[in-house]
Amino acid sequence: MIGRFLEISSPVDDILEASAFYEKLGFVQAATGETWPHPYAVLTDGRLSLGLHQSSLPAATLTYVQPELARHVERLRALGLDFVDARLDGESFNQASLIDPTGQRITLIEARTFSPPPLDQGHESLLGYFAEYGLPVRDFESATSFWESLGFISLDESREPFPRRTLTSDRLNVGLYRTRAFRMPVLTFEDTDMKRRLDTLRLRGVELLDDMPDSLDAATNAVVRAPEGTRLLLLSAEADGLTGQHGLQ
Repeated sequence: MIGRFLEISSPVDDILEASAFYEKLGFVQAATGETWPHPYAVLTDGRLSLGLHQSSLPAATLTYVQPELARHVERLRALGLDFVDARLDGESFNQASLIDPTGQRITLIEARTFSPPPLDQGHESLLGYFAEYGLPVRDFESATSFWESLGFISLDESREPFPRRTLTSDRLNVGLYRTRAFRMPVLTFEDTDMKRRLDTLRLRGVELLDDMPDSLDAATNAVVRAPEGTRLLLLSAEADGLTGQHGLQ
């Protein structure tokens, strides 16, 4: 309904430092266009694309592509969706944004801003399989209703290892996390042998944090903090019932 998922767009102070960090984790740079006036890079693991914007973006944004955006925005408004800003004048790169009940910004743009790099089938970062974009919430129902109005499908709430609900779509899953351990959105990765991945990350000098729910065992789960502040949650699939079956390359 809102378009084709493009990237998680994050503001960065130092685009070279942030790019090097993700490349260290096994992400690959994509070829970017000249759409944006500011320094811009995209790193991808083949499933997840991270747009690094050395600009004044207010916060991490979920960015979607929707051709003929002006007409599409009118259709969404007719369905009751409110846009916090929209530039649809035809004289600049058309874009429009809305905010979910948790404060998460979602931006629709009219065309792609990068070309995916050629990657080997099954390419994966050191973090494992990207499972979902985790949002800290207090009210499951209002957040669920909002994302369902965008075409996401809600799964049953899980209580283990912390209260959470996943909403699925064809390109991006959103997780609603009801835990005080997270104050900001997290990128959640999973693996059935996450302990081995954590050992590999330590050997490569990546700092592992335990800023996560107490129900998660720090021996098999961890948080990694990127230079721009993005938090990467590394979950053991055996610990929380996730189903990723991707091993290390």
